[in-house]
Parts: sequence; C-alpha cells; structure tokens
Amino acid sequence: MSGKVGKLDKPEEEWRKLLDADRFGVLFNENTERPWSSALNAVKEDGTFVCAACHLPLFDTGGKFDSGTGWPSFFQPLDPENVGTKRDFRLIVPRTEYHCARCGGHQGHVFGDGPAPTGKRYCNNGLALVFVPRGRPLPPLRD
Repeated sequence: MSGKVGKLDKPEEEWRKLLDADRFGVLFNENTERPWSSALNAVKEDGTFVCAACHLPLFDTGGKFDSGTGWPSFFQPLDPENVGTKRDFRLIVPRTEYHCARCGGHQGHVFGDGPAPTGKRYCNNGLALVFVPRGRPLPPLRD
C-alpha cells in the first residue's frame, strides 16, 4: 500500500470484539508483551507482517533482523507512510512510539541502534502483528 493511508476510526468496543484480550491490550492500551514470548521472533521465511487489528501491511521479512532484545525487530517499514510516530514519556526517558497509521494500533518503539542501511530498530510487539508467508494472499483490510 503506497501513498496516503486513510485513517480508520473504529470504536473501542468493536476492536474488543475482533481481538483477543492480549492483542487488544498491546494494540489499544499500549501494553508490552514479555520478551522472547513471540513466535514471530523465529520467523525467517519470506513474507509480510500486517497489523493484527486492521491488516495494513507494515513490515517485510527483508527488513527483519535479530536484535537480541526478545521482540521482533525491523530496520525499516514496508512503506514509511504505514507507520506513525509520537513521543512517549511513560518510562520518564523520552522514546519514540510507533503505531499503525491506519487504525492507530500500538506496535512498539523505534530506536537509533539498528543495522545499516537505516540505523533504526523498530522493536515490535509480536501480538501486534500477523505474519503472512509470501505466496499467500494478504488478509483484506478491516473496515
């Protein structure tokens, strides 16, 4: 998906019906899953990682790397317009939170200690993503 991403404004109650409690907590309450708990850490197969809430494609395995942090990490999004950012002061030290630009679902935080070529590390909650292997159709965007 390239170009301007249309904003999806869905009431919280509707997201609760679509997502299990853990996914909802990460995506819409900015919870963080335990490190090393996501099966997505081990994904090496070619494919696309989509937002678990609205299914917007966010990352590709070509941008994934093992950061050693316990969370799936990427050095670049599939399309920079598919992620939005904001300052986060929840841990007192300012960080940059990033989220799905379409539904606003919290994905994780971006840091400046990633590999070349971007030097960025998008540290993602695995519960906030769904992996779709290359060759399988992407799930339709949720309205």
